[in-house]
Amino acid sequence: MKNTRKTRKPAEAIARLADRGKDVSRYFTNSGRMMEPIQRVNVDFTATMLEELERAAQELNISRQAVIKTLVRQALDQHYTARAARPRKNRG
Repeated sequence: MKNTRKTRKPAEAIARLADRGKDVSRYFTNSGRMMEPIQRVNVDFTATMLEELERAAQELNISRQAVIKTLVRQALDQHYTARAARPRKNRG
């Protein structure tokens, strides 16, 4: 039977090769996408809103942080869609 499992180098081994100046490009397919750096922020919520977020997180079986990120993303998308649908004013 043919072995269909691909062998992969652990990330630490690839990092060590890179640290020694070796070419590690063959280990990367460029099929993924670059993730932007994460920046932490503090947001103040009322106790009631936190309870709502916690309930939503439990219903969806995801973290409260994931609920917040999802809702912010949806609100931004809705904002951009609404803005694009508005007629542009003539500036002249």
